[in-house]
Amino acid sequence: MPQLSQRDLVDEYFAGFRAGDHPRILATLTDDVEWVIHGHRTTRGRAEFDSEIENPAFAGSPQLDVERVHEDGPVVVVTGEGRGVSVAHGPFRFAFNDLFTFRGGLIARVDSYVVPLP
Repeated sequence: MPQLSQRDLVDEYFAGFRAGDHPRILATLTDDVEWVIHGHRTTRGRAEFDSEIENPAFAGSPQLDVERVHEDGPVVVVTGEGRGVSVAHGPFRFAFNDLFTFRGGLIARVDSYVVPLP
């Protein structure tokens, strides 16, 4: 596969989440990737990242609608809205902001900010 642009790699990352395709998501990440879900959890490395992709507290894959994308050097910032299903509480909506930091053509860090919506 030819090297994807940073924006294309972020698109691939989101496509993997929408499809619940772990290998597709993990292929966009460095081996030592960090995922900081602010206020919730920090994962380090692909194995821990993988454990958070399908958190058992949620059912199915989320619907993720990207609204804005901004790229500056090794950083791509994405904002949007999503919908998911909590096992304990049912359907929910949220706004998200993900900041992707790249190294060597792959995502080395993801900072996720998630805000529940009514």
